[in-house]
Formats: sequence, C-alpha cells, structure tokens
Amino acid sequence: MRRPMTCAWLIGTVLMSGAHGAQPAHAPSVETLLETGTTVLDQALTYPDGRARITAQRLRFPPGTRTPVHRHATPMFAYVLEGEFVVDYGTRGERTYRRGDAIVEALDWPHQGRNAGPGPVEILVVYAGADGVTNTVIADAASAATAVTAVD
Repeated sequence: MRRPMTCAWLIGTVLMSGAHGAQPAHAPSVETLLETGTTVLDQALTYPDGRARITAQRLRFPPGTRTPVHRHATPMFAYVLEGEFVVDYGTRGERTYRRGDAIVEALDWPHQGRNAGPGPVEILVVYAGADGVTNTVIADAASAATAVTAVD
C-alpha cells in the first residue's frame, strides 16, 4: 500500500538534498520565526476551552495611532511586517517591536500599543482561540475611541 507524500517529508527531502550539493535557487526554505511555550511576559501558554478557531489579521497603524488598553483572552502570535511598535505593559514596562520581530503577546494582561515612528506599522497577528471566546477584550469604552484597522 502506497502512502501519500506529506508536506513535511517533501520539504525535508528537498532541504536535505542541499547537503549533498548546491541547492537550486528555486528550492523552498524554512525559517523558524518563533518557537516558544511562553508569552513576552514569560507566562505559560494556555488555550481556551471549546472548539478551536484560528483567526489571522493584518493590522495597520498610521503614525501616532494607539490601540485601546486591552488584553488577550487567547494566545496571539504577532509578526511585525513594517515599522516600529511600542507596547506599554504597565508595571511590566514597555517593549519596542520592530520589523521582523515575532512574539507571543501577553495573556490576560492589560497593555496598550502605539506607533511611535514616522511611518505606518503593519503587524500580522494570529489568534489561537475558540468558538465563543473573544480574542481581544477592550479595557474601557473611552480607550476604544482610538483607531485600530484591519487591512483587507
């Protein structure tokens, strides 16, 4: 009985073939952006109960834009595509994320992000959530007045 070829096996075979000779310019490559079991605040990752729901968004922040104060109820991976973004974690300090940075954002910890640079910021975010669980919870209605836009 012949088994179907898996993607991981195929990529591994192609990558290993480069060890024996020159790898063609068109060969696929793998770059691990992040591998972790904790958030940026060293919290252990936990997942919500329920049927799994992955949500991927591309966020765009014009210069001077802030997020509302918020927290994430589900694990959220973020990859900065463009610009520089500063996140204030209150008593845990501020952190600056730049193009090419990959993180797992804090869980259930209030924080606020801002575009502190002269140009736009774009961030790819991927939530590992569940049906019926809100990925992002806004701290209060007053801070919700600031703009955060998803890019179509």
